[in-house]
Amino acid sequence: MTPTLLSWSGGKDAAWALHALRQRGEFDVVGLLTTLTEGFDRISMQGIRRELLHAQAQAAGLPVIEAWIPQAADNAAYIASFSDAVGHAQARWPELAHIAYGDLFLPDIRAWRETLCASLGITPQFPVFGSDTAHLARTMIAGGLRAQLCCVDTTQLDAAFAGRVFDTAFLRDLPQHIDPCGEHGEFHTCVFAGPMFNHPIAIARGDSVLRDGRFAYTDFKLNA
Repeated sequence: MTPTLLSWSGGKDAAWALHALRQRGEFDVVGLLTTLTEGFDRISMQGIRRELLHAQAQAAGLPVIEAWIPQAADNAAYIASFSDAVGHAQARWPELAHIAYGDLFLPDIRAWRETLCASLGITPQFPVFGSDTAHLARTMIAGGLRAQLCCVDTTQLDAAFAGRVFDTAFLRDLPQHIDPCGEHGEFHTCVFAGPMFNHPIAIARGDSVLRDGRFAYTDFKLNA
């Protein structure tokens, strides 16, 4: 099989992309590449703690390649960090020439990733792209994926949804204009169980805070 990295956010779409790749048997996911923010020690955007990221990686049986960016990083800083992380991964796996993403249907994001990857000489893969997100959300839940909302964009969705379990009750309660998988950035999730993991991760819900006057983050910790 062809070795590939997986861009890992700690959320449901990345987790389901890992599951899909393993089911197909064409690509061998050798590691997870994750962007973290300096000073916070958390996954960028999702706000998932670094120790929880590594618990996810352990449950998936994969190592993590960390790409660190400063707070309020611009696009150039992200690209530099991503490029450096890919270089470290290729030094570890010399035959590595692919990276997979959990993107679902936004063509502009896909095109941007394709351009970036082309500049680095690697090929992006999109194993769940083009999915009907209403169907996909229910397939994830029926397939055993378990996640909770770790970030809500309050300009799109009420902050009361922060921290909720991603389940059928949640899907029923979503306003009709909100994508069931949050593909427009309405919400982000933290995965703690599913067919991509060899064991569930025990997590404990912490406080919820509003940042930048917009994003409602719910903290999750490992439940020792």
